[in-house]
Amino acid sequence: MSLRENLNVVFVGHVDHGKSTLIGRLLYDTKALPDGAIEKVKKISEEEGKKFEYAFLLDAFEEEQRQGITIDITMIQFFTKRRDYVIIDAPGHKEFLKNMISGAASAEAAILVVDAKEGIQEQSKRHGYILSLLGIKKVYVAVNKMDLVDYSEERYNEIVTQFNEFLGNLNIHPESYIPISAFLGENVAKKSEKMSWYKGKSILDTMDGIEKDKGIEKKPLRFPIQDIYKFDNRRIIAGRIESGSLKKGDEVVFYPSLKTTKVKSVEFWQDKDKTDEVSAKMSVGITVEDEFYNKRGEIICHKDSGITVSNSFNANVFWMGKEPFLKGKKYKLKIATQEIEIEIEKIKKVIDAATLQEITGADHINKNDVAEIVIKSQQPICFDAFGDNEALGRFVIIDEFNTSGGGIILGSAEVSKKERETKRLVTKEDRKNKFKELGKLIAINGDNKETNISFAIKLEKKLFDLGQKVYYLDSKEYEKIADILRENGITVIVANREKLSEAVEIIVDEAGKISDNILNII
Repeated sequence: MSLRENLNVVFVGHVDHGKSTLIGRLLYDTKALPDGAIEKVKKISEEEGKKFEYAFLLDAFEEEQRQGITIDITMIQFFTKRRDYVIIDAPGHKEFLKNMISGAASAEAAILVVDAKEGIQEQSKRHGYILSLLGIKKVYVAVNKMDLVDYSEERYNEIVTQFNEFLGNLNIHPESYIPISAFLGENVAKKSEKMSWYKGKSILDTMDGIEKDKGIEKKPLRFPIQDIYKFDNRRIIAGRIESGSLKKGDEVVFYPSLKTTKVKSVEFWQDKDKTDEVSAKMSVGITVEDEFYNKRGEIICHKDSGITVSNSFNANVFWMGKEPFLKGKKYKLKIATQEIEIEIEKIKKVIDAATLQEITGADHINKNDVAEIVIKSQQPICFDAFGDNEALGRFVIIDEFNTSGGGIILGSAEVSKKERETKRLVTKEDRKNKFKELGKLIAINGDNKETNISFAIKLEKKLFDLGQKVYYLDSKEYEKIADILRENGITVIVANREKLSEAVEIIVDEAGKISDNILNII
């Protein structure tokens, strides 16, 4: 019997826009609630003189019912014929946005609820922004309370236009917009007859249509060590594989120590669980051939696909702490099982999540602000850029034992040209005096990319045979090392790039032939 597919979906939205009502209605319509639950809630509502709300089905705590807002994250399970779901009910009230972040972090898709009558509010925009920072790309917008605007197609289109414009600036492009009335069940579990102008799917059919990301087990191995257990004469390294796969006999490297060994065994509790290979999202224990000191927080990778190790990185960060996020103050950073003391090295810009207005020159980040910063530490940090591996590209920040912020890693922090020159003993001027001149930059451009590249490679060989220092760089390599090569008197050839002001530009025709005359203009 094959395992059923599981999908985690986070629901976000303004505190009064009906998010909890939508979730409650989904549970009601899919018969996911235990027997008697609805009657019990209806009886309590009647005794307290309240009108029954589907949102009450989610209120697990009396304190929440008294305040009229949902405080803690609720993980709700239900299933359809297609698969199992975990709904992450993330609070919408400003004071509890940090809880929303913790919930959204494990989501594969998001449903953002907007009130058709009130329209897009500041909190709706902030939620959209945070979803973009968390890298959740599969976003669906539920335009709720359509009954309050007489199921108006015109009003629905206004909401779609406004939100598309805002979310487009965040590089979020909703998969679809669904007009609904959560309380009345219109377009929730089945198509609504009251909105015949809408040709799309209901909320439930939309969720069933979400395609899970495939291939996480094909990504490079990332196995953060959670703990070391000693049984008889074995030292079992335990943790959860975040990506990739691992099998007995694999050569692995422990980061950041760079110690290398081989997997001796994959451990198991019962004979039915015995296997020599494990993969992403599995919690496992292994032993290795060489005995050396291992500790929680180290990352196990395959030898040919190592992780980045650095003392600084660029990040998008969102701050929810009571006190501002300050430059110079020490905080604790958590990435997977790593816990490292860090501080802000540089605040590049602070962004108002509601208006997207950018503030430069700031020395702190206030509550509910979003920022692009450089984080540094004394200890080395193991990480991936979020776009390459979500689990090792996402972090949280602890301030005085409280989870106060989090974000995603954009990549290693680049040292500015000025900083690079002041820290080095050989300057650009020294190189110029020694080599007499900079290497040239030759840009090969034309209508046909493959022809340009072929021409560039042949030109490299021609100049090399003539005794010149020359190097062809592809587009990825160019940004990294072109300046370094030129400073050492080496001519650099690139193909199919934008017009470069410093370059000797050669336009190549379709034939792509090399003429001896080309050397006269280089």
